[in-house]
Amino acid sequence: MRMKSWRAGVIGAILMASVGGGASAHHSFGAEFDSSKPIKLEGSVVKFEWVNPHSWIHIKLADGTTWRVEGGAPSALLRRGWNRNSLPAGTKIIVQAFRARDGDARASAAEISFPDGHQLSLGNPTTEAVIAAAKRAN
Repeated sequence: MRMKSWRAGVIGAILMASVGGGASAHHSFGAEFDSSKPIKLEGSVVKFEWVNPHSWIHIKLADGTTWRVEGGAPSALLRRGWNRNSLPAGTKIIVQAFRARDGDARASAAEISFPDGHQLSLGNPTTEAVIAAAKRAN
């Protein structure tokens, strides 16, 4: 009986550590991105990563730099009509985003637009709220 109890404790500790590690790796918008530093990124999709907890779009700009743009979780994107093939490499896009606080070529965006003018939400509720607040202030 004691052996089973010990094994259950060890398994429980391992599970708690793995869940805790994932939760601590997640960040808040304000910790990583600066809402006072908006940026417009225009370029071609290099890669679209359909991963948790946030999707990532890699965009190559005309000057040759590549930016990583954080979007919402795949589940949020699915609810907005996206799938893992929604942004194939080479797709031209325009992103209104907020720069990373550490100066890296990374940003968080709520929506993207295409040269024809149509827009899609990236399913990132925090960034959507920041953009909505900025629009109300203007």
